[in-house]
Amino acid sequence: MSDTQEKLGAHEVAAWLRRHPNFLKQFPDLALSLVVPREEGQTASLASYQLEVLRDKNRELSRRLTELFANAQENERLAVRTHQLTLSVLKQDNAADAVRAMAASLKEDFKGDRVRIVLFKPVSGLEEDTEWLQVVDHTSPYLSTFRDCLNDGEPICGRLHPDKNALLYGDRAGEINSTALLPLPVVGLVAVGSQDGNRFYPGMGTLFLRMMGEALATALKRFNA
Repeated sequence: MSDTQEKLGAHEVAAWLRRHPNFLKQFPDLALSLVVPREEGQTASLASYQLEVLRDKNRELSRRLTELFANAQENERLAVRTHQLTLSVLKQDNAADAVRAMAASLKEDFKGDRVRIVLFKPVSGLEEDTEWLQVVDHTSPYLSTFRDCLNDGEPICGRLHPDKNALLYGDRAGEINSTALLPLPVVGLVAVGSQDGNRFYPGMGTLFLRMMGEALATALKRFNA
């Protein structure tokens, strides 16, 4: 009796599947678990479907692995550059040279189209009319638009408000479409601007930015600047 019920159940399942030929599209894992006879015949289409599903999964896995490998390589490059920047800043003999080393590294090693450093107090030996440097007292209304990010100390990446762009880049503001902005609450602001609107974007990692900022802050503290 049980054998009859099983045969009838199998026939009913087969009949139902014939009426619903798209069923396996909704449950591709079921298609992969079915055992398909090796003989040539009408089962070949299901075997082909299984093979194509597996190929799609392999392609997706390959894409993810390629993406992970590219990200790992980029992170390694950033880590090396950040380490070099840190060494360059900390090995300087005075505060002025430390700030210059920071600006040069951001421009040359990190390919910034525009680099801007805003300091809250002057540093002996630095010319305040240097294009990439501004010295502004931390209580100045000039910094009001940056007050929130200075208070929380969180880096900002992406398109800045036009007011921020104008204060940082002056008459070059129109050329800058994305920025990595690093607030250093006791020291000032560091900004790297790019003409590429996608170079810096919200949500990108800021670990290396923080490390760069800590290198500059440590160097200036060392010289009491």
